[in-house]
Amino acid sequence: MPRRIRRHVMGDINMVPFIDIVLILLIIFMVLTPFLVQMQLNVDLPKSNTVNAVMEDDLIRVEIQKDGVVTVGGTNVPVTDLQKELTLRMGKAKNKAILVQADKDVPIQTVVNVFDIAKNLGAAKLGIGVLEKSGGQ
Repeated sequence: MPRRIRRHVMGDINMVPFIDIVLILLIIFMVLTPFLVQMQLNVDLPKSNTVNAVMEDDLIRVEIQKDGVVTVGGTNVPVTDLQKELTLRMGKAKNKAILVQADKDVPIQTVVNVFDIAKNLGAAKLGIGVLEKSGGQ
């Protein structure tokens, strides 16, 4: 009499392969996410209609036009003399705030250079803004 092989049905699901696949996908997404965020990051400069409540006495406005003209408090200043001009305007009072307003087409490195000069001079506060459009633009 031949021997009968008894087969029994497995009643549970093996979750190990499923967990392995999920962990591999998790690792792939964790590695790819920083690259995807960097590729899709577009920055538009904001437009503002309000001015901060800093006293005008303590505020030094530095405007940078897209053609490279730098204006400090309404006076055109060569970029090479910017540090000297800010030193004169700040005087001995170190609680002055410097607001750098730049055209949207100005390279960010130019704005950073102005911030570096202001920081080295000991400005209390630094601000950044965008220049308002002229009536014809």
